[in-house]
Amino acid sequence: MVKTGLTRIVPVRQARAMRSDAPQGYYAESAGPVIAASHLQGNVKADVCVIGAGYTGLSAALHLAAAGANVVVLEAQDIGFGASGRNGGQIHPGHRKTQAELEAWLGVGHARDLWSLSEEGRKLVFELASEDCELKRGLVIAAHNDKASRELTEDTEYLVSRYGYGECRMLDRTQTQAAVGTHLYPAARMDGGGGHLHPLKFARKLAAKAVASGAAIYVRSAAVHIDRGEPHLVQGAMFKVMADHVIIACDAFTAQIAPELAPYIAHVESFIAATVPLDPEHASAIIPSDAAVADTRHVLDYYRKSSDKRLLFAGRETYWTPPNDIAAIVGPRMLKVFPSLHNAKIEFSWSGTVGITRTRMPHFGTLCPRLTFAHGYSGHGVALATLGGKVLADAVEGHTERFSTLASVPAQKFPGGPLLRKPMVTAALLWLKFADSF
Repeated sequence: MVKTGLTRIVPVRQARAMRSDAPQGYYAESAGPVIAASHLQGNVKADVCVIGAGYTGLSAALHLAAAGANVVVLEAQDIGFGASGRNGGQIHPGHRKTQAELEAWLGVGHARDLWSLSEEGRKLVFELASEDCELKRGLVIAAHNDKASRELTEDTEYLVSRYGYGECRMLDRTQTQAAVGTHLYPAARMDGGGGHLHPLKFARKLAAKAVASGAAIYVRSAAVHIDRGEPHLVQGAMFKVMADHVIIACDAFTAQIAPELAPYIAHVESFIAATVPLDPEHASAIIPSDAAVADTRHVLDYYRKSSDKRLLFAGRETYWTPPNDIAAIVGPRMLKVFPSLHNAKIEFSWSGTVGITRTRMPHFGTLCPRLTFAHGYSGHGVALATLGGKVLADAVEGHTERFSTLASVPAQKFPGGPLLRKPMVTAALLWLKFADSF
């Protein structure tokens, strides 16, 4: 499924990643003890069976169990093994589309409801991650050129004037340099409503809270088939779970258990490199604001400092097989932003699969009565997936208003059919990458 890599410690300009079985790179090394969880064998009954132990599934399990439901969570690998345990750790307010775009597409009322949900999502993350997740506030959106600067300014003014969002403000070139520590960007938006955290610690925190509330989580227990009856029967190699409700929370890998959703999801491989802890001089000069940073390109750079003063830098994407040499392709992009790190060393590098939709909005829906799904967070999954789990839990309990708000966002299939879909998606994404240079 998701490829991983671990590098030996070498200078950035000479970095050559070596393949390893260590999942989630630096995150796995720094997250602490793995939460104890067993494999499922035999037959069990549950009110709700959740498939997937990432943010969506764990949040759903937590909120359902806290409400008194008997919940079983099935995970094919380990807790937070996929994108939830290896992402950039950035908490973004809003959605991948601007509010102006959403208003033009869906109408003002629907767009405002989506904004309210996104606000609830980021606040929920700040609440759930407040302890032991290395949570920090602050997010910088850096304009990669003058055109992007104008568009970012317009969007910021729109959020302030039309939505009363007072957490953000624009920075000029000098202020941006002071916040980020590079001359590269002409302007940026500082957003105090965003932030960053340790993603794998957060996944494990959600799991611990879910278990404490009464949920049962089983790892290395892959669901391979859902018999859609009354009740549903979720089958694995060595188990069966009979459940009144089933939630599919597999994000990029949803189609493995629900093949009819394959046309709605595409895969992008993203890469992250982690330096060794920086010396005090570099640590104070790199991102002095200690915010998370993401630029405005389609194929963006996004980065932050860890609590032990490493630079975690993500950049580049592939749409086929991830390369063996992750550090070598991320390193040059990092040096373009921070040339002073030319003698820094990369200790870890890894990749992860991002599930994206054609609209860049998450895809929520129902496959049959009491069988729901959510996927395709398109890079905004820390906040939106955590919220998504809560919304799915509410829907199971009969409170469907917010689920309907998300499920009524029109989903669009990627073109091409089973054979041509991936090449056509790749061509479109490569075109967007080319457009970033203008």
